[in-house]
Amino acid sequence: MKKKILALTCCLALGIGLLAGCSSGGSGSGSGSGSQTPSGSGSQTSSDAKIALITMDSIDQHWVTLNEGAQKAAKELGVTVDFMAPNTKDDALQIEQVNNAVAGGYDAILVAANGPDAISGALKEAAAAGVKIVYVDSPANVDAAATFSTDNAAAGKKAGEEMLKALTDAGVTSGDIGVINVNAATDSCVKREEGFRSAFEGTDFNILETQYCEGDAAKSQSSAENFITQGVVGIFGANEGSTTGIGNAIKASGKTDIIGVGFDKSDAILNLINDGYLLCTMAQNPDVMGYEGVKAAVAAINGEDLGGKVTDTGVSVVTK
Repeated sequence: MKKKILALTCCLALGIGLLAGCSSGGSGSGSGSGSQTPSGSGSQTSSDAKIALITMDSIDQHWVTLNEGAQKAAKELGVTVDFMAPNTKDDALQIEQVNNAVAGGYDAILVAANGPDAISGALKEAAAAGVKIVYVDSPANVDAAATFSTDNAAAGKKAGEEMLKALTDAGVTSGDIGVINVNAATDSCVKREEGFRSAFEGTDFNILETQYCEGDAAKSQSSAENFITQGVVGIFGANEGSTTGIGNAIKASGKTDIIGVGFDKSDAILNLINDGYLLCTMAQNPDVMGYEGVKAAVAAINGEDLGGKVTDTGVSVVTK
């Protein structure tokens, strides 16, 4: 009798073990529970998650600071974030990094798109492979889990208002104004310029044709010097390199009555402001973009539906 009871007990234990094994071996295609998460490389715990951070380049202080915020969140959440940005702003190089992230089994991509269209095909392929997409700073024309960026149109308008006030305070009520932008495709910079131009609607100021310098400080300085020879009363820069170039051009000209206003914050820009060659800059919060972007990516990897929410990470006016 004891042998029969023992045999029955063993059978029951074996059955329970088999059931437990079936319930814990679910497919990675479901929403999962606990630490089971869907990803481009199959289900895994969130602590094993790999996230690729692909910005426009790896040189501008804006992107370096964004990466610092991303790494802070990665450390707190126990995930890996690899900064995979190209050395220069180039669509082909950025697309290559997206493809490398997919081939490397990354679970999510944080991306600041050079332009809304060029990178879209690569991002669609990444999403189809199960990779989660989160935008930081600049989106593309592909649905993403979430976006963290500046309200660029509003910030651009604020830059215009700051210039307009400074000109008016100086008794200047008309004249030409130059604009230096990155290119005609980068969504964030295009919106900044639109906002800036809107601040001068209904005034007697004339905004000249935009010069595109790919965010290169040396090229931007050369274009700004050309504007100065045309007798402009102010120049606007749409990103870090553009702003640095404008400040350096005004400094080289010795004409400190020209109002220079720009975007982003770096040691070079702050020095130009403190020395009086730039009026102000619109300082974004790239660290917040990176930090919150990683948190969103991990949430998406864990199966949470973020609804494609767009979050304004704010901007502040930095003056002397």
